[in-house]
Amino acid sequence: MTPPSGWYPDPSAPHQERWWDGAAWTEHRRVPGAAGYAAPQAPPPSPLPPYAAGPGQCRPAGGNGRAKAVALTTAGAVLVSAIVTGVLLLGEDDGGTPGTQNPPVSSPATGPAPVSTAPIPSQPSADAPAVVEDPLNGITFPLPDGWVRPQHMAEDDVMMTTEGTYDCPGDGGVCRHGLVISRTVTGNAESSPKALAEQDIEDAADDAYDRDPVGDKPFGGIESRERVGAGPVAVAGRAGYYVRWRVTTAEGPGGYVQSLVFPSTVGTESPIVVRYVFDAGEEGPPLATMDEITDGIRPAGDADTGGGVGSGIGPTD
Repeated sequence: MTPPSGWYPDPSAPHQERWWDGAAWTEHRRVPGAAGYAAPQAPPPSPLPPYAAGPGQCRPAGGNGRAKAVALTTAGAVLVSAIVTGVLLLGEDDGGTPGTQNPPVSSPATGPAPVSTAPIPSQPSADAPAVVEDPLNGITFPLPDGWVRPQHMAEDDVMMTTEGTYDCPGDGGVCRHGLVISRTVTGNAESSPKALAEQDIEDAADDAYDRDPVGDKPFGGIESRERVGAGPVAVAGRAGYYVRWRVTTAEGPGGYVQSLVFPSTVGTESPIVVRYVFDAGEEGPPLATMDEITDGIRPAGDADTGGGVGSGIGPTD
């Protein structure tokens, strides 16, 4: 014998009631004593007490298969909705209304919030001077204002150029108002910085203002050369030597060329030649920038070792 139809404790959610139609559970549920329950009206429950082994204990005999399948597949969803409904109705019993009921408060964390241990990458100081590195020769150059790292240059030994380009006044092409080039002296038995600088200055002038690698004359060729400075100078803690020329050209204002030679601080200490090419005239960079760059040359990784030993760099006018 099965229990009569009526409201009994829901076996899937004991805090609410579910309608037993005398043969199987239906989908009608309610919270005991809840006002305004929206479930469809069902026949009033029998005044008889539920059976000892009633709907809340086991499946009554005679339950059909469809009701069993529905009950099993919806049990999880019913449990979640019942918990939410129960929380809201309990708030109303305490004098609240659905419009003013406070949401449930989650339990506080049982421990302190985790602290990230990932390292924060250091940022370079805004006041740190910009430098350009020549890894082959193990030195760095200061990058003055108005100068940039080489862009769209065919030569791989150009360290920096002035910003921007202009149309060459001679055979055409693109020219720059300033260049600094660094290369290792090879194929020369001479090791004296003075002798090497004296040998290099003419080639440096011709490459800069006479003919380019394809034989054109961007400035119409060199018309005269004048020596305006030479002497020993300390570079990156090494004794070096420089020679500076002023050249005039057939077209354009001409410029200044300097060859600076000093021993490398790495490897076999092969001599390094640094060439400076500065256009003359108002558009050219200040000649004092040559001295500024030379004085700022450092061994790579050693910002404290610089110039300052020996004579000055020479006249700048």
